[in-house]
Amino acid sequence: MRAFLLLFICVLATSNAQEPDHAHGCTYGSCYPATGDLLVGREKNLKASSTCGQRRREPYCIVSHLQEEKKCFHCDSRRPYDPSSNTMSHGIENVITTFKEHRKKSWWQSENGKSDVYLQLDLEAEFHFTHLIMAFKTFRPAGMLIERSADFGRTWQVYRYFAHDCDSIFPGISQSPLRKIDDVICESRYSDIEPSTEGEVIYRVLEPAIRIDDPYSPSIQNQLKITNLRVNFTKLHTLGDNLLDSRPEIKEKYYYAMYELVVRGNCFCYGHASECAPIEGIRGDIEGMVHGRCVCKHNTNGLNCEKCDDFYNDLPWRPAEGRNTNACKKCNCNSHSNKCHFDMAVYLAMGNVSGGVCDNCLHNTVGRNCETCKPFYYQDPTRDIRDPGVCVACDCDPDGSLNGGICDGHDDPSLGMIAGQCRCKDYVEGQRCDKCKPGFYGLSANDPRGCQPCKCEPRGTVSGGPQCDPVSGDCFCKRLVTGHSCNQCLPEHWALSHDASGCRGCDCDVGGATDNQCSMETGQCPCRSHMIGRQCNQVEPGYFFMALDHYIYEAEKSKFGQGSTFEEREYQPNRATSWTGSGFARVPEGGTLEFAINNIPYSTEYDVLIRYELQMPRDWEEVRVLMIRPGPIPTSSPCGNTIPADDQLTVSLPTGARFVVLPHTVCLEKGVSYKLRVEFIRYADRNIILSSSNAFVLVDSIALLPRYSSLEMFTAGDAASVTRKQNFERYRCHETGKSVSRPQMSEACAKLITSMSALINDGALPCECDSQGSLSSECDIRGGQCRCKPNVSGRRCDKCAPGAYGFGPSGCKLCECSLEGSQSRFCDQRTGQCPCQPGAFGQRCDGCQGGHWGFPNCSPCQCNGQTEECHQRTGACLNCRGNTAGDKCERCTNGYHGNPLLGLGSQCRPCPCPDGPSSGRHFAATCYQDNRNQQVVCNCNQGYTGSRCEECAPGYYGNPSQPGGRCQSCRCSNNIDLSDRGACDSRTGQCLKCLYNTEGPDCGVCKSGYYGDASRRNCRKCTCYFLGTERSQCQSRDECVCQRTTGQCQCLPHVIGQTCDHCAPNYWNLASGRGGEPCGCDPNNAYTSACNEFTGQCQCRPGFGGKTCTDCQENHWGNPKVLCRACDCDPRGIETSQCDRVSGHCACRQGVSGVRCDQCARGFSGTFPDCKPCHQCFGDWDRIVQDLATRTKALTDRAKELQTTGLTRAFERKFKDLEGKLAQAREIVNARNSTAEAVTILMGMIEELRGQIGETTETLNQLEGDLTAVQDSNYEASNALSTLEREAKELNLNSDKMNRQLEILKNSNFLGAYDSIRTSYNTSRDAENRANKSTTDITSTVSKSSDTRKKTERLMSEKRDNFNRKNAANKRTLTDLNAKAQLLDMKKINEKVCGAPGDAPCGDSPCGGAGCRDDEGKRHCGGLNCNGAAAVASNALDRSKHAENELNKAMEIVEDLFKQVADAKTKAQEAKSKAQAALEKASDAKKKVDHSNNDLRDLIKQIREFLMLEGADPDSIEAVANRVLELSIPASPKQIRHLADEIKDRVKSLSNVDAILEQTQNDVRKAEQLLLDAKKARNKAEGVKDTAVSVKQALNDAGKAQAAAEKAIEKARKDIGLTQNRLAQIQSETTAQERDLDNAMDRLGDLGRQIEALKTKRANNSLDAARAEETATMAREKANEAKEILDGELSDKYRSVQGLMDNKAKTMQEAKQKAELLRDEAKELLKDAQDKLQRLAELEKDYEENQRVLEGKARQLDGLEDKMKAILSAINKKILIYNTCQ
Repeated sequence: MRAFLLLFICVLATSNAQEPDHAHGCTYGSCYPATGDLLVGREKNLKASSTCGQRRREPYCIVSHLQEEKKCFHCDSRRPYDPSSNTMSHGIENVITTFKEHRKKSWWQSENGKSDVYLQLDLEAEFHFTHLIMAFKTFRPAGMLIERSADFGRTWQVYRYFAHDCDSIFPGISQSPLRKIDDVICESRYSDIEPSTEGEVIYRVLEPAIRIDDPYSPSIQNQLKITNLRVNFTKLHTLGDNLLDSRPEIKEKYYYAMYELVVRGNCFCYGHASECAPIEGIRGDIEGMVHGRCVCKHNTNGLNCEKCDDFYNDLPWRPAEGRNTNACKKCNCNSHSNKCHFDMAVYLAMGNVSGGVCDNCLHNTVGRNCETCKPFYYQDPTRDIRDPGVCVACDCDPDGSLNGGICDGHDDPSLGMIAGQCRCKDYVEGQRCDKCKPGFYGLSANDPRGCQPCKCEPRGTVSGGPQCDPVSGDCFCKRLVTGHSCNQCLPEHWALSHDASGCRGCDCDVGGATDNQCSMETGQCPCRSHMIGRQCNQVEPGYFFMALDHYIYEAEKSKFGQGSTFEEREYQPNRATSWTGSGFARVPEGGTLEFAINNIPYSTEYDVLIRYELQMPRDWEEVRVLMIRPGPIPTSSPCGNTIPADDQLTVSLPTGARFVVLPHTVCLEKGVSYKLRVEFIRYADRNIILSSSNAFVLVDSIALLPRYSSLEMFTAGDAASVTRKQNFERYRCHETGKSVSRPQMSEACAKLITSMSALINDGALPCECDSQGSLSSECDIRGGQCRCKPNVSGRRCDKCAPGAYGFGPSGCKLCECSLEGSQSRFCDQRTGQCPCQPGAFGQRCDGCQGGHWGFPNCSPCQCNGQTEECHQRTGACLNCRGNTAGDKCERCTNGYHGNPLLGLGSQCRPCPCPDGPSSGRHFAATCYQDNRNQQVVCNCNQGYTGSRCEECAPGYYGNPSQPGGRCQSCRCSNNIDLSDRGACDSRTGQCLKCLYNTEGPDCGVCKSGYYGDASRRNCRKCTCYFLGTERSQCQSRDECVCQRTTGQCQCLPHVIGQTCDHCAPNYWNLASGRGGEPCGCDPNNAYTSACNEFTGQCQCRPGFGGKTCTDCQENHWGNPKVLCRACDCDPRGIETSQCDRVSGHCACRQGVSGVRCDQCARGFSGTFPDCKPCHQCFGDWDRIVQDLATRTKALTDRAKELQTTGLTRAFERKFKDLEGKLAQAREIVNARNSTAEAVTILMGMIEELRGQIGETTETLNQLEGDLTAVQDSNYEASNALSTLEREAKELNLNSDKMNRQLEILKNSNFLGAYDSIRTSYNTSRDAENRANKSTTDITSTVSKSSDTRKKTERLMSEKRDNFNRKNAANKRTLTDLNAKAQLLDMKKINEKVCGAPGDAPCGDSPCGGAGCRDDEGKRHCGGLNCNGAAAVASNALDRSKHAENELNKAMEIVEDLFKQVADAKTKAQEAKSKAQAALEKASDAKKKVDHSNNDLRDLIKQIREFLMLEGADPDSIEAVANRVLELSIPASPKQIRHLADEIKDRVKSLSNVDAILEQTQNDVRKAEQLLLDAKKARNKAEGVKDTAVSVKQALNDAGKAQAAAEKAIEKARKDIGLTQNRLAQIQSETTAQERDLDNAMDRLGDLGRQIEALKTKRANNSLDAARAEETATMAREKANEAKEILDGELSDKYRSVQGLMDNKAKTMQEAKQKAELLRDEAKELLKDAQDKLQRLAELEKDYEENQRVLEGKARQLDGLEDKMKAILSAINKKILIYNTCQ
């Protein structure tokens, strides 16, 4: 049986494999080795995962021996099987076919009960596997699979699954028949439990039933190829007893056992060998063994003939196929090589003709066929390509040639190639490429372009010629340019540009700059101290350049000789002065002046200038000037050439001049003190007879003018100095410093004198303007004159002008000495006291002594014995005693009554209103005694009434009868009748009768239903819209409550407006009274979400309508979301033009119907539109027909319902009613206590139920009958319909028959046949024409196709050569690149990038390298102590991050400081607000006093006029006198003096403002606020001053109108008290501000230190940034060298690092700029603070001046009492006179 199977399989394999005829061997086609059993000779390569008895002796049983006596046996496979000595061994080697007699006695057997077992064959080479045969001793496996590997066990693929039950054992595996050779399926035919022994399993790789078209295809070859084969047994067949019994004995009969295993195959040689030989190490004498090494033919090689022989690689290796050997082809190397390889790209490029590439070409050749010369060689055109000397070396300069000296390898005109021609680099030329092109230099092999471009700055290079030297590269520069690249200006030049000369001169100011070397970029010159500007020709603010006569020595300050005196000259404010200083020295003839000179700034020659006034008729004849030096002059000093004669000069003083210059200069040295002695020898020549005993000269000053001709800037000898000297002389600049009055200076002189000043003083001079005497800290830059305040003089504005005094913040005041009483017009500079003549008194010597008046004719004061003082001009008495007042103290002051002129008993007595003025219960301004009843009448103050002012007036409340009680105005918000005594409670002040629609305890709110501001009497009635207001807020339509202040009504939801008269946006229907309703506008169909407030109509877009735009537009219908259609209505028959919006039915008028209303309706006749009603009978019959139709329809619907739901469903509701009633009856029956009434009800219900059941039964019967009839009708209709269908089919058949007969008749007819033939002919002819046109026409399809084919062929022939050339060039390029890649050294790259040699292992290299990773698996490159590009870039990144953190911290500190300054500003603002309030109160007091003073003046004037009338009768005069005597002064002189002292003390308390604010120099914001406060305080002081002046004036006129003055003075006293309290409060707040400002000072100092630290950090950051930039540049250069060979990841990292470096550098630059801005702001703050402090110092002086004024006013007030006495005395005299009149 087995032999038969083997024979059968072999026949099948032979017939299906379609192997070639072997008669010809391998010569004419493919050949294959013989097939055999691959197991033979490979016992050691076959293994099993489980073998019985492998480790010990094991029992087993045989199921087929159950009937025999011996059923169980033992196996022991520890030794090989031997038929005589070891028959119990069942190893895997027993399955190999041996054809021996004991074949059935040896087998392989697995361990008992083990299901998962596999057998595996490992081959030493690739083999063809054809089929597998297994013969089992036991049951065949219930499940197994066959696998193979073609890569020596690395991967496995399944051939086939075998299982008794594929679905359960191998689920998901297909069980369908094979369709393809490589299908993987599961089959069951070899897995049955029968037979129990000698069962076989056969597997064929190539299934015979499947036809194979190409047995040499890769898929078939791959299916056959194996290196390993494995059979996996997965499940045992059992009898089921193992499921019931788990004893080991049960498993002893279940195992795998196999007699024989056959693996058929042959050596796998791809058709290139007919036999195989043993592989090295494998025995070759084993009979029947299939060996694995092919004996290759067809020029192939390899274990399986899988490759070509050496030098046979011109074609790709292929398996032999049938008659085609596919033999390997020998390479063509033109006798220059004996080795080659195959290249598929070359093969494809050569059109699948040749793919061999020669290796190791000799004789300096390269190329695929060694057909070209290698680089640096070229092909000799005169020699054959196979000649060993065909390649000749290139003669090219390697430095200037491309690729190190490569020349053109061969001639190729199409490519412009000439054999041997050198190819120069971009910037190289010459036959050997050995020189640079014009504009380039420095031929170098390392330069990829050969030469470097001339790096010449175009702005500095001469144009029109070669740019630079071709060897050195030095550029040819313009006249004023230098440098290798002509990028630098010559010394003393800047601004490199395209000018002809290239640069511009620095032109640094000869005096303002230290030298003429400026910055090449900015042109900034090095300036001397406090000189600014690019050329250093300007001065800083607060500095100036001196005038020529800056060094002035005043004559009044010199040492006077005998007879010389000082003559002071008065200052005239509006006239220019012709002298300097405070006046002149009056020197007589023979007199001397000696000047001390100790401030020489610069050692040079000086002109001595004498300024004078000569008031004599002739010239002063001789003046001798002696320069007295401290000692001998060293010869080495600048004045070493001076001789004694040079220090003795003589000059005359012309009478018409104001100045004279000595004829010779004097040499003076810096730092040396001198004395200049001027001797005025004689006035006139002695030969002239003149009386000169009284001759004198007024000497103003002397000045030292630097001699320009001795300064180097004018005498250096260069062209610039000569020009300067010429300009100085041309513009007569030396004349500008001689006269006191300054002429207009020309710009040329100003520039030269500026330079002289800077040179002489080593920079600019500080203004040093006096902070009190000058208007600004800046002075005139030409000469340094500060802007002085009024009456202030001096360059620095530091002293009062002659005739002025009181130097302070407001300047100086003129002395204004009286011409009549003073000895001179000059006063004391400090006190302003003028020198008085005898009998004159006062500061200006313009008044009388105490107790006198009428200067200069002084007389005693007349004050009625009440005072000793009176006004110096008017004689009005001052400080009257005895409660008197008036110019003569002739009347009583306010609050008193009586007649002080009458003597004893008529003194001024207190007004009893109700008590006296000092009692605290005095409520009257004045009082008088009625002459008729002798009663005292009080003139009550406002708010009081009664005979003694003891009651509160209407509108006032209080209890004035009690001590300390007073009347106050009722606080009723001005909403009561002040004349109504009952308007408010007279005791408590509660408001009782509120007016103007107000209410509340103070009438301060509007009544309910009213709104507005009650304090302004504008409460108005609430006007709420009733429909929009909450109902709870309205009592009626016209009575609603609103918010009392704003009038806002309480609106309903979605209602707005003050009166609730509008709907909220997107709401409407206010008239509903329920609030607004949403518009609901469709958001897509409406323009907006708002609608009409009254109709709710939305604004619809075109095509939409309806209130909310959700319908179609007017006169349309349909679904607006789908389609809207126009209403197609007949206008003659419609009621309205709008049809039904859903159905489109038109609204017809009566008598018209139809969808369009275009026909007469039912019941109407006639022709539309003239429709007339039918006869009345139609209506009657129509109603009957309609009723029948309705009933018929109802019955039809009922029948349909019954047909659908059955009978019960139709009466379900009635049945439920019946069931309910039955349940109710059941409840009644079940009730125990049933009453007669309940029984009666029950019986009634039963009867009712019976009736309903009967009716229902009848109805059911009737319906059943109707249903039967309907069913019958339905059946009849179905039959009729079937009949109709049959008849229709018959009609169709008849129609077809008739058509066919018609066609037959047509053809049988001659004419009909003719028509058919003609039609066919025409059709054929049209087809012929179209075919002819497609071939004969010019633009036919065939011709177009022919043209296209020809064009294609032409293009192919034209482009073939070009394509081949380009392809060959690409191949050569690839070859060159490959060669370069081979030369690349990773070691050098690692050193440059990572910092360590690249040949060290990753574990030993601390810096890592390419392919190295750290412990965490990350790439490792660079690190500590590594100097590669990666490490350098990382370090630079770390430094930049650190710099960024430092800058962030600095910015946070600066922000905190800004916040602290803002806090100080807030506190200062509060102080300002408080001071402003105090100022406003003081201003109000001043206004009131002014008003009272005016009233007083008017009253006094009237009284004076009355007393002066000649016709005044004694009674009238007496009445007036009594009235005046009743007046009294409100305060004693002591009280007024005390008040003035308090004012003075309060003002003094502010004198420490300057000391406080000196500590706030750097806090600008607080200083500004405090400055404003100080100004306001000064205004207050001036207000107090004005008040005091007003009081003085009022007291001067007190005798005439004391009544009105009392009230004003009282108010003034109160205001002054408030002002004093406010000033005390300001002082306390200033103390607190002082502490805050001290803290701000400290913080600002810290800010300065932090700014300095920021500067240091910025400098460090800049240095770090520069270093980082330099490091990054080096890293970038190194990275560029390694760029071509670094992988993408490192390149990305480098780019990211570079980006970070740029960002950090940019961030540091921004931080640097911000720090500089902060520094500039700090400087500005400091400067502003200094200015403000200076202004505060000026204010302090103003305060001191005000204090002195107030003291003077206080002294003046002391005389008021005496004046009052004088007035009283005068009145008494008048009374005596009038009493004696008859």
